Amino acid sequence: MSDTGKTIVNSWNEWDPLRHVIVGRADDCHIPAEEPALDAKVPEDSDMRGQWGRRPQETIDRANELLNNFASQLEKRGIRVDRPTSIDHSVPVETPDFSTESQFGCMPPRDVLLTVGSEMLEATMSYRCRWFEYLNYRPLMQKYFEEDPKFRHESAPKPRLTDADYHPDYLSEKIGVEKRLKWTAEKFFVTTEEEPLFDAADVLRFGRDLVVQHGFTTNLKGIEWLRRHFPDHRVHAVNFPGDPYPIHIDATFTPLRPGLILNNPQRRLPDEQREMFQKNDWQIVDSAQPAHNAPPPLCYSSTWLSMNVLVLDPKTVCVEKSEVYQAEQMDKLGMEVVEVDLRDAYAFGGGLHCCTADVYREGVCEDYFPNR
Repeated sequence: MSDTGKTIVNSWNEWDPLRHVIVGRADDCHIPAEEPALDAKVPEDSDMRGQWGRRPQETIDRANELLNNFASQLEKRGIRVDRPTSIDHSVPVETPDFSTESQFGCMPPRDVLLTVGSEMLEATMSYRCRWFEYLNYRPLMQKYFEEDPKFRHESAPKPRLTDADYHPDYLSEKIGVEKRLKWTAEKFFVTTEEEPLFDAADVLRFGRDLVVQHGFTTNLKGIEWLRRHFPDHRVHAVNFPGDPYPIHIDATFTPLRPGLILNNPQRRLPDEQREMFQKNDWQIVDSAQPAHNAPPPLCYSSTWLSMNVLVLDPKTVCVEKSEVYQAEQMDKLGMEVVEVDLRDAYAFGGGLHCCTADVYREGVCEDYFPNR
């Protein structure tokens, strides 16, 4: 952000000093109706199964209270905070190829918006209910475009999301975790290679390198599209065989500062994919255990939102207030911990990383992996 208060869009990694960020809202959030991408994602024993419709108002109000408090915490630290303008998520999504009864929400901007340098890219989204989610952020994109002459507002090609985009094998309710783990180890996911698909939350930024998870929400064609779209970057596909529901990388692989990454101990990066990090003296450490043994009610996410943290700078990190083991680990790793109460908002789209999207971090594009 400049001295005049005008917008500068610029962010190259996950840890440079954060100066401007978008924090989501829980407004009008819906549990989406059944669709192929969603059915594969919802755990078979989840209380989400068979439920859809607008979330209860008292839970929306509570989540918004926590999100508003988080935004205030960031502002008190001198960080500019913008918020989305919620559209009516009760409106069905209808295209010539599909229709769904409702949409989702606008709590997790990280899922939709990928900031690389002076560009903010709207992801394709691989859930039908999330096809129009970018509209919640369009007023902000227009504002940034008017205020920052270097800002590039980009949007990936909208996918058709026909049935050809999804493997029918995943539509059985009773697949079982053992078979799911076998399939994910074989890189057989619910999404096919019909057309490019990616969610922004599957991408981690390491300066010149982008690390992208191949899983339920991002396919190889989506990764190839990103490779062509960012020709000055090196784009690396990774996967985590221990995850039976591989969606979004930020509760599995969390860079804290140059040279240090937390990795979910249940979903370790395979040995052959560690080489790039090892050659460049990056340390990959197992994350601390979650403080909870189950997610909150009506929540898609796993207990590993404990490691879904927001790094404010290489020495400061926001950790969910109840995640005491994660906070202890951060302290031992030399990080100042900022406690944020957010657990009652998890169900609306995730944790501290999910509910934010970078606009401006101080710093330039660096090569953190010079040894190839």
